[in-house]
Amino acid sequence: MEIFLENAQALFEYTRGLRRDFHKHPELGFKELRPANILARELTTLGLEVKTGVGETGVVGLLEGNRPGPVVLLRFDMDALPITEQTGAEYASINGGVMHACGHDGHVAIGLTVARILNEHRSEFSGTVKLVFQPAEEGLGGALKMMADGVLDGPKPEVALAMHVWNEKPVGWIGIVPGPVMAAADTFHIKISGKGGHGAAPDFTNDPIVASAEVINALQSIVSRNISPLQSAVVTVGFIHAGEAFNVIPSDAEMKGTLRSFESAVRERMLSRFGQIVENVSRAMACEATFEIKPITPALVNNIEVTTRVQQVAGRLLPQAKLDFQTITMGSEDMAYIQQQVPGCYLFVGSANPAKGLDASHHHAKFDFDEAILPNAAGLMAASALEFLGK
Repeated sequence: MEIFLENAQALFEYTRGLRRDFHKHPELGFKELRPANILARELTTLGLEVKTGVGETGVVGLLEGNRPGPVVLLRFDMDALPITEQTGAEYASINGGVMHACGHDGHVAIGLTVARILNEHRSEFSGTVKLVFQPAEEGLGGALKMMADGVLDGPKPEVALAMHVWNEKPVGWIGIVPGPVMAAADTFHIKISGKGGHGAAPDFTNDPIVASAEVINALQSIVSRNISPLQSAVVTVGFIHAGEAFNVIPSDAEMKGTLRSFESAVRERMLSRFGQIVENVSRAMACEATFEIKPITPALVNNIEVTTRVQQVAGRLLPQAKLDFQTITMGSEDMAYIQQQVPGCYLFVGSANPAKGLDASHHHAKFDFDEAILPNAAGLMAASALEFLGK
């Protein structure tokens, strides 16, 4: 198993070169044609059976061992975000308004490195490694698209593994947590309609801005007063728009945001109270409200048995690492859909290095991570795959 880490370290320049190339040429969800072409070329060169256009721009490579056996799916996402980069890095995005602000460029590079490592050792294991490079993870439904195109069939995996470089934690930290590890996510869009008029004569209006303010404040009571303090939930209003002039009270106001939860009962309670608050508070302010809630992903739940075995692999492969088996996040991830169908483990590799100025949060215009973690991540993913393959 330790040889995988040595292999990954020997391939560091390869992995870093790929990562920087992908970072410099980011593409949004379902538009990842350039990385898809590179992936298909690299995997084909290794002799893998390759399928392209899975879930529109996804790529799947099948790596066969020396005889039939278990099937292990390894998933790596590859889409960028609509953000203008401000890192000043020599490999900064050249595509205006688009950047890899979440680390998916690193994931794709790690995935190709894992393919090379396992390909070198394919005579040593039985079974199949299904390398899945997914488009459109950032709330666009890439996993569901790939599943609709049969990514979980022909052959069907028994285990699914995925990972994320994680700038919320420092280099040397690795999070491998059994059970719920990332939250279910819903988005909402509220429209509050009132009666507009002159800002100097508010008594002739029904002000939707004031109603919006009351709704926002009341929504915060869902977590503080309707959800047990022993459970987790988030209600965030991230967008509000109303009016165009300083002295005009508009007729309408709009708000958008997100709801996060781990447990289905908590989610149902949030949705129930959300509707009651939006409608009744707006009505109390002489306005009317309509709203729409759309699910993005369910909660990402790690299988306990699979995760325990990955924890053991990490302990043997990276004995100096700070292993964390408890930290979870209210972030969301559509790997959740795959792990609803296949027992799996989603792990995190700490990637922040404040001493190098590499500690901006995910989805920030200055996001970048310490590339020194690339070999550890690739070695760990390769070794974890081997854990579930036949020897």
